[in-house]
Amino acid sequence: MGKIRKNATRFEFPKTPTGVEGLDEITEGGFPKGRPTLICGGAGCGKTLLSMQFLIRGIIDYHEPGVFMSFEEGIPDLAMNVKSLGFDLNKLVKEKKLVLDYVRVERSEIEEAGEYDLEGLFVRLGYAIDKIKAKRVVLDTIESLFSGLNNQAILRAELRRLFHWLKQKGVTAIITGERGGSTLTRQGLEEYVSDCVILLDHRVIEQVSTRRIRIVKYRGSTHGTNEYPFLIDEGGISVLPITSLKLNNKVSSKIVPTGVPGLDEMFFGGGFYKGSNILISGTAGTAKTTLAAFFANQQCKNGEKVIYFAFEESPDQLLRNMKSIGLNLQAHINKGLLQIHSSRPTLNGVELHLLTLRKLIKEFKPTTVIIDPISNLITVGSAHEVRSMLVRLIDMLKLNNITALLTSLSQQNENLRPDLTEDSISSLVDTWITVRDMEGLGERNRGIYIVKARGMGHSNQVREFIITNKGIELLDVEIGPNGILTGQARKTNQLSKKVSELKLKDEMSRKDREIVRKRKVLEANIAAMRNEFESVQEELSILKATEELQAKLVSNKQLPKKRT
Repeated sequence: MGKIRKNATRFEFPKTPTGVEGLDEITEGGFPKGRPTLICGGAGCGKTLLSMQFLIRGIIDYHEPGVFMSFEEGIPDLAMNVKSLGFDLNKLVKEKKLVLDYVRVERSEIEEAGEYDLEGLFVRLGYAIDKIKAKRVVLDTIESLFSGLNNQAILRAELRRLFHWLKQKGVTAIITGERGGSTLTRQGLEEYVSDCVILLDHRVIEQVSTRRIRIVKYRGSTHGTNEYPFLIDEGGISVLPITSLKLNNKVSSKIVPTGVPGLDEMFFGGGFYKGSNILISGTAGTAKTTLAAFFANQQCKNGEKVIYFAFEESPDQLLRNMKSIGLNLQAHINKGLLQIHSSRPTLNGVELHLLTLRKLIKEFKPTTVIIDPISNLITVGSAHEVRSMLVRLIDMLKLNNITALLTSLSQQNENLRPDLTEDSISSLVDTWITVRDMEGLGERNRGIYIVKARGMGHSNQVREFIITNKGIELLDVEIGPNGILTGQARKTNQLSKKVSELKLKDEMSRKDREIVRKRKVLEANIAAMRNEFESVQEELSILKATEELQAKLVSNKQLPKKRT
């Protein structure tokens, strides 16, 4: 039997991009093309703005003309409301890319003289669509259209007819609806006849306002099923999707220096890996911000773009404080390499802070991000929200290969258990550095050590460091009888070592002199003995010569005389 060949080309569900940042990601491409989408929610949750942004981004980014039919707000009010977001509706209308139509429906002015239908609306809307060949349509809001109708059977029939008519026109439509008591909409029918239903929610938890979006259903397509926070600012709506759990981000083997020479030496690679996440934790006053500022300064010196998010100090205060220890961060700001953003954590909820970070990162495109301190976000969220936000933050930074340095304020506790922030993020980060106070002999000193550094060898020593007007200096480790010596104990030990060295040097010098003296005495004795030896040797030689001479004389006397 032959093998069944699988279709190599995968079917792609036709979709229309929304143009809303983050929304296309959770809908996996946008709203269903040529089908109606229902956007429902309570008052003030952003239904009209989301719909208008869908139309305008379609015109600007995708060249798709649109029709906006309002049943609540007049045209001048609509134009004025979105103008603050940078949308010029009147200009788009003049360019015949947008049609704005206001249909006034008042219950007191309606008299039922026959069966109610939407034929007039279809004619009016069809004319507007054909006039500019619109591809996108918005009806805002559907409840106002049926406010004068009491017959539920006719209402349901006309609702079905409206959605069917929009499908026949082949336009990608958005219908907004107000949320009901026990249903998504007041009529309870729109969510069933819509191909896509999106629910917007505006809630206040512990005096912190948060807007969230959720895709209730999406026929024919997979989609994100969670609740996602979204932000309304001067650029419109931005949605924060939950990042992928596949952990398939690329990594780099390039090393970036820490900005502190002594700290670089503690890493056998000479610094951090590019694109890694670094956590610096410690109690108050242990120089976490200073270490972060030195890292930012070093990155800017290397020509890298840096965003510094400060939750405790204003930009001017941070610049002044760092200038006192020899860092001129203002020069990097002037060059466009450094941006400092300061705000209080209570300004937004945890996830909206993350959304703001994401938006600023997308606009500035930095290679380095510093958040100081990340522990302050705990004050505006529960333990679960903090953990979720930190995971999404780390994933977002890793996905973009951004080197991130996070500081965390540790609380002093007797049971030595890690804080919520450390407990949540310590297993996620690649490098964990701890700075701490080391008290002794009535003084407080600072120490630093590396808890972990994934993929890189590192020192296991606790190094004392000092901060001067020239920067941070890591001191060599001094070991005493009872452990590491710091501060005055270090100086006393160093002084004692110097005294011992001087004594040893003096003793060695005295020994050297004594050896020289003894060498001279020895050499003199050797010379005297040599002279004595030479004298004895000379006497012996004389004696030998005398003896030989006498022997010759005796020999000569004994010889016989010749006869004549």
